[in-house]
Amino acid sequence: MLEWLTANAATIIISLVLLAVVCLIVRKLVKDKRSGKGGCSCGGNCSGCTACGANISKHNTVK
Repeated sequence: MLEWLTANAATIIISLVLLAVVCLIVRKLVKDKRSGKGGCSCGGNCSGCTACGANISKHNTVK
């Protein structure tokens, strides 16, 4: 078991670092969502933002 750990130490360390980064990103997204921030840079003023989902239906109407 110790030989396997030493042989794969670099892979294990890189995987743990990547997992930590993903966890921090998810934590930030959840924190922003709870505080009312949207997924774009409109700052919560989605009615005036063309990147928000609230305005997508206006642009994608079938003619």
